[in-house]
Amino acid sequence: MTWEPVIGIEIHVQLRTSAKLFCGNAAVFGDEPNKHVCPVCLGLPGALPTTNPEAVALAVRTALALDCTVHESSVWSRKNYFYPDLPKGYQITQFDRPLATAGVVDFDGPEGEGSVRIRRIHMEEDAGKSVHDRVPGSTAVDLNRAGTPLVEVVTEPDLRTPADVRAFLGTLKRTLEYIDVSDCNMEEGSLRADANVSVRRRGSETLGTKTEIKNVNSFSGIERALDIEIARQIDVLEQGGTIEQESLLWDDHRGEVRSMRSKEESHDYRYFPEPDLPPLSVSAAEIQAARRALPELPRARKARLEADYSLPAYDAEVLTQSAATADYFEGVVGAGANTKTASNWVMGALQALINERGDDARDVPVRPESLARLIALVQDGTVSDSAAKKVLGFMADGGGEAMEIIEAKGLLQVRDDGRLAEWVEAVVAESPDEVARYRSGETRVLGFLVGQVMCRSQGQADPRRVNELLVERLS
Repeated sequence: MTWEPVIGIEIHVQLRTSAKLFCGNAAVFGDEPNKHVCPVCLGLPGALPTTNPEAVALAVRTALALDCTVHESSVWSRKNYFYPDLPKGYQITQFDRPLATAGVVDFDGPEGEGSVRIRRIHMEEDAGKSVHDRVPGSTAVDLNRAGTPLVEVVTEPDLRTPADVRAFLGTLKRTLEYIDVSDCNMEEGSLRADANVSVRRRGSETLGTKTEIKNVNSFSGIERALDIEIARQIDVLEQGGTIEQESLLWDDHRGEVRSMRSKEESHDYRYFPEPDLPPLSVSAAEIQAARRALPELPRARKARLEADYSLPAYDAEVLTQSAATADYFEGVVGAGANTKTASNWVMGALQALINERGDDARDVPVRPESLARLIALVQDGTVSDSAAKKVLGFMADGGGEAMEIIEAKGLLQVRDDGRLAEWVEAVVAESPDEVARYRSGETRVLGFLVGQVMCRSQGQADPRRVNELLVERLS
């Protein structure tokens, strides 16, 4: 506890555009290597870049959602370095005059609410991709990704624990998804995060020597990598050693960090203004229009769901994991369903259906009003809860509306005491041990007996009435 970690994050976000940042080639993932290239993204002599306005609009929206100040004028720069997948020998980015500065992201961490200041947001083009498993014994280069539009979000070193880093990144990702600027698919490289970390004596204001952890493709991986690197730095310092400023690679399979190269400083990149592009201009009117067009952001929506629908904090948190899920829930409630019941169905049966199909809530075939009608049928006793979950599956398969399916599949809930008593008698006769345990005071066995009746009735029995009849029969 005598040491304190100091952590800052750099996040690269691939913008959801149809074309690259400085040319008209498609910005898509997974196509045949080197299919989407041209003289501009290959850096051929005489090829001139032109800025994609769609990418600029998405970058402005990102900055506003993170409470940044968007500057009406910013400057493109060349960042010079050599790497096989960087065809021009430089990257067009922004340096001393970025698009936006001075933002903030609030998040709910393991120990309560936290806040991270955003130092800057700048636009830049992506590099290509080195491919190590395509040509035996060699490394191949795929330049499809070269020129893809990115924003880089750079935080201040405000984070103190790996768990808070994970919570912050989760909030950031959800915000980006809400404003629809990126698909944030970490497996495809649409969201990449590097962590800068140092340690210092608790109470000190002096920053220690930092290392940068790269090549992490999951939030859990970032948390693990930081735990390991923080422990390593503390051990080195307590042994009287010094920390070397370097970039580290995270090996997820081995669960270890290893040295990649010495950490560069800004002067190593020999930045200078991009001579082929004018300064990037965004008018005050465009900024205001983008601000007005922002949707309700996740933390605000969570607070509103708790207040407007009297939902528990847990429910509101789960429902606002995606804007589509929150929209669906509000659609179900708007169609007349009880708020807590609607929440349970959306978080439970509907989410299971979405996970099974790989859909998003906006794509699920069952519309909110149809689910609301199914919930009403459960509440008025027309169909049991377990049978209703089957009905939901049939509805998703295009089987029609709930009542049509219930009648066609013979799923109407049985509430006739005569038929229910027959099933109860059969289960009692087949379960002498459980009956004896119940009568000796082990009342929790009643749940097992109710379940047996439900199985015998193929889910058609009214479970509340079954419970009552069993209690009467065993008294």
